[in-house]
Amino acid sequence: MTLRHPPSINLIVRDNGLGLSRDAQLLASALKANGCTVHITPLGEKDEQLRWRFGRRWRVAYSHWRHTWARLRGAAKYDINIMFEHLWPLHLPLAHYNIALPNPEWFDSKDAAHLSRIDHVWAKTEHAQRIFENLGRKTSFVGFDSDDHYDPQVPRTRNFFHLAGGSRIKGTERLLALWRKHPEWPVLTVLQNPACAQPGPAQANIEHRIEYITPEALKGMQNAHVFHVCLSEAEGWGHYIVEGMAVGAVVITVDAAPMNELVTPERGLLVAYASTGSMGHANTYRFDEAAMERAVEQALGMSDDELRAKGDRARQWFTQNHAGFAQRIGNALAELKT
Repeated sequence: MTLRHPPSINLIVRDNGLGLSRDAQLLASALKANGCTVHITPLGEKDEQLRWRFGRRWRVAYSHWRHTWARLRGAAKYDINIMFEHLWPLHLPLAHYNIALPNPEWFDSKDAAHLSRIDHVWAKTEHAQRIFENLGRKTSFVGFDSDDHYDPQVPRTRNFFHLAGGSRIKGTERLLALWRKHPEWPVLTVLQNPACAQPGPAQANIEHRIEYITPEALKGMQNAHVFHVCLSEAEGWGHYIVEGMAVGAVVITVDAAPMNELVTPERGLLVAYASTGSMGHANTYRFDEAAMERAVEQALGMSDDELRAKGDRARQWFTQNHAGFAQRIGNALAELKT
């Protein structure tokens, strides 16, 4: 592929004001660091409805024809489209080259119907890379980046923090139920979106905050807790896991891909899973309660020096990953030219 200089890149992303919006800004910065001009096409609910509509069989054929015709008559406005999480068929003709940046757990049958039209997949995790290589697509590992919320001025407490947000696949309800069985454990603070929270009985060692807070308040909470409980059933890229590592916390997560790509025994604590399922093109993993109990007891038994060493190694991984993101994007762009 021959790229213009500077190459023009169109980021096509569902503008949810949360993780995806942040993803777009982080990738835009890395692309600009590699000399690209970047345009962001923000999508909304109407675009999601069109994505579903054009996943039906006869509309897939029409969309493929439309894409081919647009390419033949040179209608592409950009050198490259990069499509976040899903594939957006009506936007495929806007660029000469189309790259998918998928979250496998959200990549559904409507997306798969258009996968043959994708020129390249950029994988945020090695787990995603394996999935899309097995689907026959040309794939590059680019990893990803997250914001650095580290503030060494905030005093740390040996309490536990779970950032549930608006996700329903972080094991939140099961974690709360398990914590209620252990009134002797330290305080667990759970921060959750009111739209999906399921409040249970009050308990002295559970602080269930069902509210929106400011970014600065969130940073304070992340830095104030030594332990971050991140029991994801699946992840495209675990921002809340990586942000916990960034602040030097000891992150407790599920011992399954891709969570255990980010957290290893040297820089966190891993919890075995009890059962599996599927979501999109990914497997899901439900944490084992007995294993989680052992992880909490292990955490509570660690000395300050042991906690500090794990936290330091976690932050070191974050800083190395953060520093290398723009270079990985540059390498992936160079692969397109060969």
